[in-house]
Formats: sequence, C-alpha cells, structure tokens
Amino acid sequence: MDSTIEMKNDTLASPGRSGAVKLTFILVISLFFLWALTGNLIPVLIPHLRKACQLNDFQSAFIDSAYWVSYFFFALPAAWVMRKWSYKTGIITGLLIAAAGALLFFPAAEMRSFGLFLFALFLVAAGMTFLETAANPYITVMGPKETSVQRLNFAQAFNGLGAFVAAFFLSKVILSGKEYSPEQLGAMSPDALNNYLLSEARSVQAPYLAIAGVLLVVALVFRLVHFPKVQEEHGSGFSLNLRVFRHMHFRWGVIAQFAYVGAQVCISSFFIRYAGFSAGMPEMEATTFLGMLLLCFMVGRYAGTFLMQRTSPRLLLLAYSVACVLLLAYCVLQGGLVGVYFLLLVEFFMSIMFPTIFSMAIKDLGNETKTGSAFLVMSIVGGALVPLGLGAVAYYYNVQLAYVVPLICFAVVAWYAWRHALPVAVKEPLSS
Repeated sequence: MDSTIEMKNDTLASPGRSGAVKLTFILVISLFFLWALTGNLIPVLIPHLRKACQLNDFQSAFIDSAYWVSYFFFALPAAWVMRKWSYKTGIITGLLIAAAGALLFFPAAEMRSFGLFLFALFLVAAGMTFLETAANPYITVMGPKETSVQRLNFAQAFNGLGAFVAAFFLSKVILSGKEYSPEQLGAMSPDALNNYLLSEARSVQAPYLAIAGVLLVVALVFRLVHFPKVQEEHGSGFSLNLRVFRHMHFRWGVIAQFAYVGAQVCISSFFIRYAGFSAGMPEMEATTFLGMLLLCFMVGRYAGTFLMQRTSPRLLLLAYSVACVLLLAYCVLQGGLVGVYFLLLVEFFMSIMFPTIFSMAIKDLGNETKTGSAFLVMSIVGGALVPLGLGAVAYYYNVQLAYVVPLICFAVVAWYAWRHALPVAVKEPLSS
C-alpha cells in the first residue's frame, strides 16, 4: 500500500550536489524495501503465533489489527513531524521506533506473551508509517518534476523485493514446519508441551533482532549523511475538515479504500491457513506459494500501469474488482488447490486498486485535496478491522468460508467503480 500524505515541494536547495542527491536517493529507496519486509511478515506471523501462543483464528486476526491500526494513529503525527522539522528527522524517528518494536520480539518470545507481541508489532508499524509518509513525497522532489512519477515507480519496485525476501527467506527461518494436531498436543507431557511452544516462540527472535540491527544501522547512516534540502511550499498544512465528505465520489472513495485495504490484508494474511485447510498444504510449502502470491501483486501492478495507458482506470478498476469477486466465489464454494491458484490471480487483479481508488477519490477536490488525502490514508485502518471479521467467521465456521469477507469488500469496490467513481458538481464552493 502506498500510504502517502501529499507534501508538495518544488526544487532542491543545492542542485549542484548530484553526488549527495544520488546517495540520498539510494538510502531512501532502501526504506521501500524495509516497510515491505516487515509488512509482508504478517502472513507468516499469523500461523506461527497461532501455534506458539495457542490462539484461535479470531485471536490471531488481532495480529493484523495491531499492525495496520498504527497507520490510522500515526499518519498525521508523522506528517506533522515532517512539516515542523524535516524529512530526515521523520525518517530517523521512524527507524528508531520500528527498531524498538523489533527488539521487543525478544522478551515477547521468552514470555510467550501475545499482548507484548501485539505491542511490538504496533511499534514496528508506527515506525513504518513514518517511513512511508516521508519516503514517497521525498522521492518525488529529488530531481526534475518531469520524471518524478518514474522515480517513484522505480522506488516502489523495491516493495516487491522486500515482500520476496520476507516470503521466501525469513518465513522459512520463522516457521518450523512442525504441525501437531490438538490430540497430539494433548498427549504431550506439560514439560514437552512447554518446550515445544517456547521453541516455536523463540524462532522469531533471531529474524527480528536482525531487522532491529538493520534499522539501527540505517538510522545511523541517515544521521551521518547530509540530506539535500528541499524547498517546502508555504502554507502546505492541512486540516481535517469534514466538509470534504459532501463530495459523493470522495465519500464512497474512502469507503472503497477501507474495504480494499481490508480485503488485501485478509487475502495474504490468512493465505497459509487457507492453503492448509482447503488444499491440505504443509505450511512450508504454503510459504513458497505465499512468495508467488506477492510476486503476482508486483507483476499485476506493472501490467495494470501498462493497461491504463490504453483504457479508462475506472473501467479497469470495475473489471478487476468483478474478477476478484468471481475468483473468490470459487475459493469459498470449492477451494482446493485450484482455490489456492485463484488466490494468486486475486492478488494480481487487486494490485492496481489502492492507487486507482486514491487518485479517483481526490479528483477535482481543489484546495481540499490534502484534507481528502489525509482521510484516505486513515482509511488504511480497514486492514486492522476487516480481518477481525474474517477471523470471526473462521473461528465459528472455517477459514475457507471466511474468505467471503474479502469477497464482500471487493463487491464494495466494484460498486464504487460502477456508480460513484466520477466527480459530480456540488452546490457549495470547494473552499473551506
């Protein structure tokens, strides 16, 4: 997800320092990799902590909630830090907050404390919110305006690399591959059971200590490197004025974005559980498919960008969201290995939705664009709330049927694309 609060900048204060600009550009690109790495470990943590902390499906859904709810609470404070001080300050702050959260995984594993795991994830995500809020707009001002979109697209490609590393490498360090039935666990002696659960919990310690170390090193490098200053636009602040919701296309855009982010998080976060339940796939094999899932998302983004040059983004959004509804209908009703492959296709089709909904929702908002952008960023909280619905259905029924929750979400996106994606004139003036 590209959760950016718009912060318009014009020119670099020292255009002659091309070497410093290039170095800073490389460092900022590394941030795209880091937040994709931590965000895409959530689908691995859900089945893992479900075992280590002996959770049910509903309880494990709070792992998503703890991570994505941070975007709701920290997007605006992050933007405020950037406006008051600088992008560099915001980035370093985010790196330190995320490192603190990653370090907390060590005591959380020793105590097998699910609450401490959730707080650690909340802090990691808070730090990543700072990074996302800073990195996207900063990339756009590090060079000519004419190539800002190309620079941002190039940087976002490193999201796919972070997702790949999380799914194909770190997942196999965290997951043990040991899967015991409730009957087998019940037959263990108390000491054997405790040793097994503690061993499972401790497997997250080394990866997250490594992540914390990388974050701290990157923070130190950012502290030492001189950042080329950018010329901020005066009066660039914004206020959360609810009058922007009088625009029908924006109001439904916020609803659609909430639904989409919730669906996106559900698809990947419970993928390993779905593959195991519906197709009988071992968790280690499922992690390989998870990597393929995330690669489909990256390929879908580039394919969608190409197709948008030849067709209307609104029509593409409508076609893709309907495709997701139909594919998920099969996943819910039939499932099996075909259902797993269909989830890969869902990931492909949903890849264009966040930026497409975002751009259509803020279209023609005039001087209310920044206010609208802030609300759209806050709608990422759908990733914290919607998975709770999936977890509840999985708990009372099963995880295959629970995928009806993202199906409904994509139906909301389709409704938005069909009926409410185009701005209409309002009687009131745009100025607030």
